Amino acid sequence: MSNGKINVALLVGGTSPEREVSKNTGKSILKALNDLGYKVKVIDPSFGLNQPKEVEKIFAEVDYTERSNRNIVESINSIMFDDVDVAFLALHGKWGEDGKIQSLLELRDIKYTGSKVLASALAMDKCMTKIMFQHFDVNTPRWFVVNKNENDLDLIRSKIKKFFGYPCVIKPNDEGSTIGLTICRGDIEVHQALKKAHQFSDKALVEEYIAGHELTVAIIDQQASPVLEIKPKSGFYDYENKYTSGRTDYIVPAEIPQKIAEHLQHQALLAFNSVGCESYARIDFRMTNDFKTYCLEVNTLPGMTSTSLVPKMAKAAGITFEQLIDRIIKNSLQ
Repeated sequence: MSNGKINVALLVGGTSPEREVSKNTGKSILKALNDLGYKVKVIDPSFGLNQPKEVEKIFAEVDYTERSNRNIVESINSIMFDDVDVAFLALHGKWGEDGKIQSLLELRDIKYTGSKVLASALAMDKCMTKIMFQHFDVNTPRWFVVNKNENDLDLIRSKIKKFFGYPCVIKPNDEGSTIGLTICRGDIEVHQALKKAHQFSDKALVEEYIAGHELTVAIIDQQASPVLEIKPKSGFYDYENKYTSGRTDYIVPAEIPQKIAEHLQHQALLAFNSVGCESYARIDFRMTNDFKTYCLEVNTLPGMTSTSLVPKMAKAAGITFEQLIDRIIKNSLQ
């Protein structure tokens, strides 16, 4: 079937804190889909049935209309999706990346890009991901979970000291883009860090901090990309450094020994398959100065602007942005 006969619904926006990132992803994917000749309609499911006539309003800074999760259900259950061959998910974070929208599309028998329901849900839940990592021999930092109603700070601090000590990382169990993340240097910071993480999730992940290098590997069609190293010019790779131009250097292929690069690629593929991912994903790592690697998480719908990490790694593997988008669609239609 030629691309011009394939109807693509490009889903952007949503209701998660990563809404703005999703809109940037959506803009880049829309341009690629148009260049590839697909028939595209852009839908922000969080607007429900009240979609704007001009696509610019979907990408505007100010919301065109009220957003809600109920709207998402109503939009996917509407005639808007009757002629859709495939939904391209440019959503990030909760209610877009966690299996919920995938479930709604499955119920409507609509094909969609990326991983299926269970893999999406597992990858979004950092604790469950790490349990799968342990089972499949993917090395990951030590951790424990603190529920929202747990308020014995002395017990939590003693567990940190017993399991791994400071510094440690405290972050929401099911958010992306480093939202709600704190690096704690000592006892005094734990209370505020938990409060911040619990704003975004009922569970906070308390994790061993791995000093050293930040690395990532893309998996595309069961193939591991060249390894990319992320080097923020100051601080750590937080929301500001991720999404502010010029704040971070990206080196691909990473300047590490070949043997270590191959080990990271092997661990990335193992992580991808341990969660049951399909088509494509990005696997994030930390590496100590003596080359010990730790897998942090799996991103099933990673950022996809033309300057995002997966397209950078694809380019290093000889795959253009348009080719990558085309492959993702063809995968989901199979």
